[in-house]
Amino acid sequence: MNKFQVYADQFIARLIDQLPNFFLALFILLAGIWFIKRFIRFLHRRFHRNSIDVSLSEFLISIINVVLYVLLIISCASMIGIQTSSFVAVLGAAGLAVGLALQGSLSNFAGGVLILLFKPFRVGHFITSNNNVSGTVLKIDILYTTLKAGNGTTIYAPNGPLANAVINNVSDNQTRQAEYRLNVAYDTNIDDARQAILAILAHDKLILEEPKPAVLVGALNEKGVELIIRAWIENANFWPVYHANYQKLVETVSTNHINLPATTAQITLVNQPAQ
Repeated sequence: MNKFQVYADQFIARLIDQLPNFFLALFILLAGIWFIKRFIRFLHRRFHRNSIDVSLSEFLISIINVVLYVLLIISCASMIGIQTSSFVAVLGAAGLAVGLALQGSLSNFAGGVLILLFKPFRVGHFITSNNNVSGTVLKIDILYTTLKAGNGTTIYAPNGPLANAVINNVSDNQTRQAEYRLNVAYDTNIDDARQAILAILAHDKLILEEPKPAVLVGALNEKGVELIIRAWIENANFWPVYHANYQKLVETVSTNHINLPATTAQITLVNQPAQ
């Protein structure tokens, strides 16, 4: 009973000694909670004002919220005499283990953050990349970007490789250049062919007048003279106009007596030794 009394007296004495620290820690805790809530509201407003993607802003705010509360609790615990070094070491070891286990996911997360922050493409854009990803962007998440391919299939592209790839954003501009290549025979009058092709393009109201369509000589090869035909089209009308004018070019060739290169085949007979 005497030992219990001694322990009780020591506990009460220590508690009295820690009362100022306890009230200070309680004040810091309440003030910290108030500050964190105000800071999170401030971040919400700033992200919304800067048009940060909703999925990215919510994810970042949740991480910041958790980190601030963990730091606040550790600080308050250390103020009242609780040893927090071992707790911090456990958190560090756990974070390292999770990081090693999720290397690929963390790479995709970092790529998703970069894509949502710098916006090399947006939902609705048609993109191609040098790692064989091609399609219309349906959704950009933290880890994956969802695209719809030209054949109707759905592509889930990891954001890590996609963020490090060379992206060709076809939809980023309002206009797009269509290019056709046509080989004609060497005896074709190039000026007449040029005028006939430009007349066809001029009748298409969906082809822009500026920049003007052009017909250029691209190369001289064994197939004949290569003509490069360029015209500018609004992005929304690109594919229908592009394919329709391919058909018109074929009709122009046949009706304006534009000579196409003759297709030849060379057959070499090799005398076999008599058996």
